[in-house]
This record gives sequence, structure tokens and C-alpha cells, in this order.
Amino acid sequence: MTKRIDVKNLNAYYGKFRAVDDVSLTINPRSVTALIGPSGCGKSTVLRTLNRMHEVITGARVEGTVELDGQDIYEDGIDPVNVRRTIGMVFQRPNPFPTMSTYDNVAAGLKLTGHQSKSELDGVVEKALRAANLWEEVRNRLDRPGAGLSGGQQQRLCIARAIAVEPQVLLMDEPCSALDPISTLAIEDLIQSLKDRYTIVIVTHNMQQAARVSDRTAFFNLAGIGQPGQLIEIGDTDRIFSNPSDKRTEDYISGRFG
Repeated sequence: MTKRIDVKNLNAYYGKFRAVDDVSLTINPRSVTALIGPSGCGKSTVLRTLNRMHEVITGARVEGTVELDGQDIYEDGIDPVNVRRTIGMVFQRPNPFPTMSTYDNVAAGLKLTGHQSKSELDGVVEKALRAANLWEEVRNRLDRPGAGLSGGQQQRLCIARAIAVEPQVLLMDEPCSALDPISTLAIEDLIQSLKDRYTIVIVTHNMQQAARVSDRTAFFNLAGIGQPGQLIEIGDTDRIFSNPSDKRTEDYISGRFG
């Protein structure tokens, strides 16, 4: 069952500084939601609160609730490791494990959860690489270092690694920012093919990318210099880009600021 996320009255802090102010939004299952806005407005911070990666940073904390199908992931007794297994994450720069082969990169998470059977691992690794549209390119060199792949292939390898443990949500923090246009197109095509199986949230600075890949778009902005980021509006991507409700959204999308 693909998951729905409900964020309610979320405040995120780095020490005493409040980076995100009172964000409430719903992320629909089996869809792509893009988070857009100028640098420093809290997009990536919000993304990291969705699978409890924010609290990994020293001094960082969260107020409010993030519910996954009605279950608050910040509730006492909830294991953050299990949360991150259910809600996978792909980072801005490809980060394959440098000393591991392509095969072991994909299998790493499975081995941590006790999957040791070679035949079982073989099947899951192939399935994940096929889902990431990478199998045909690497099938004959699975034993070679994953770090030896091209940048675009490395990012698809990281996506394969994330989906190998069968999460139900995929978070992507500017997954194409370090890639060339051809590799970017490959990742965008992959996002479209994956949304039938996963709830996907993507942070992007690329307006055209948000328009191309997302079903819904959330626009974040800063209240002012030194002020926390705020959610200005969220809605169907077509409407946000053609007829936004807030002039600040229109100004940002049209390039008047940001």
C-alpha cells in the first residue's frame, strides 16, 4: 500500500534558529510532489523532516506532526531506522558506497535487514536495477565498483539502492543538480515510471523540471532576511504554474525574484 503523508503545524529548528514556520500540507500517494522556492526557504529541511533525517544534525529538532497513513512518525517509541526504511531518500549528489561493487551497493540495505541468501539477493538486485532503468547498462559488470559509473548512472544506482529495500515513499533532494541534460532526462523518465508504485517528493530549483515531472507543486518562500521559510501555497502543478493563488508564487515562477 503506497503511503499518504500529512504534515501538520511543522516547525523545524537548527539550534535556536527556526528554519521552517508552521507548515501544513498533504502529499498524495502514488504521485510526484515538487517542492520549489528560492535558496534557503526550507525546502530541503522540510524534505528531511519527512523521514527523520533532520534530527541526525546536531541540535536540530522538529515540532508538529508528520503522519504516514495516520501514524505520527515522531511519536514516542517509533524507530527512526524503520521510518527511513519505509521512506527512502536520494541525495543531491550521487553517493554510491565507494569501496563496494555495483551489486553490493544495491544489496547493502538488504544485508543489513538479514537477507543473506545469494539467490534472493540476486533476484532483488536485478529487480531494483531494472526498476531504475540501469540493468542493461551494468548487468555484465556488477562486480565492478559502483563509483566507476558515470554521474547519471551513479544516481540511478542510488535510486536502485533506495528501492531495493522496498520503501513506500521516495524523497529526492535535487537529484539532477549535478547531472548533465541527458542524465537529467533519464532521471526524470525514471521518476515518471516509479510514481505508479511509490509516493515521490522531489526538491528542485528547476522550474521546468517541476512542471514536467510533478502532479502537485508546493511553493516555499522566506518571510524576510533571517526569517523562517513558509509554505505559500500547494496545488495541482498545472494550476500553480498557470494560475497561482498568491502573487509571490507568480513572481517566483515568472522569474521576477528568486
